[in-house]
Amino acid sequence: MLILTSWGFFAHKKINHYAVFALPAQLAKFYKSNIDLITEKAVDPDKRCFTDSAEGPRHFIDLEDYRKESTVDSIPIHWSQAKEKFQETQLLKNGIVPWQINFTYQKLVRAFQAKDYKRIIKHSAELGHYIADAHVPLHTTKNYNGQLTHQQGIHAFWESRLPEMFSEKYNLRVGKANYIKDPLAEAWTIVHESNRLVDSVLSIEARLNRQFKASQKKSFIERNNQLVWTYSDSYARAYHEAMNGMVERRMQKTILRVASYWYSAWLESGQPDLTNIEKIKGTDKQDHIDITGKKRIGREEWM
Repeated sequence: MLILTSWGFFAHKKINHYAVFALPAQLAKFYKSNIDLITEKAVDPDKRCFTDSAEGPRHFIDLEDYRKESTVDSIPIHWSQAKEKFQETQLLKNGIVPWQINFTYQKLVRAFQAKDYKRIIKHSAELGHYIADAHVPLHTTKNYNGQLTHQQGIHAFWESRLPEMFSEKYNLRVGKANYIKDPLAEAWTIVHESNRLVDSVLSIEARLNRQFKASQKKSFIERNNQLVWTYSDSYARAYHEAMNGMVERRMQKTILRVASYWYSAWLESGQPDLTNIEKIKGTDKQDHIDITGKKRIGREEWM
């Protein structure tokens, strides 16, 4: 079964993995001891998109839909205020990723306070996922897969194919985590930052599409032991170079912010001592998500 997901399973795992190394010493030991689990569970929110119809809206926000009634800057950043201005059904339809980041952050704070080590791992991994999704430009637009501009497939191209091809050459050592004073406001900063890149993501690919012959644009590649008809290596390389490091910069910012959210949750929880905690063998069985033979519920921009 071939699964193409937000940032790709490959990139999501790499992001959580490298975020561990941006943590200060007080947290680094616990996270390094459990790095395999935190890395593996980075993709759980995407897996839930195959089993839970409520999961999909947590991964994106269509900012254009808010511009119909007002400027995007007038969207209340707090969930309770947003529900007063817009119906909850509309919020869910348009996506809620900035709020989901804050919801998951608060769960992580409570897990730290309770010293619930399995939940610390679970919420750390999933918080990393939502933060990563918010850093992807095409997670902030109604034209999420180029379907409105005859660029179908660009979603997985940008966030899966390119990182898989080129991330081994990226510099993903990003320095040390910083304290985030207002996690919700920071989530909105991320979303607006990503949205400003949407035009470049689409226009650069459109220009290359006019320059390449159809026979040069697509080819068969081997992916997960399967032959897949997708963008050719030469086209991917040209797109990657034309964006002048955009994907690498978004991954770098993601990694630093993931670590910073983890660190901030720990600080807000009262800085519990995790230095002598043994490696966690696994999370609760109910957290295991089997997607074998299942189809994605809702949007299929990554399929």
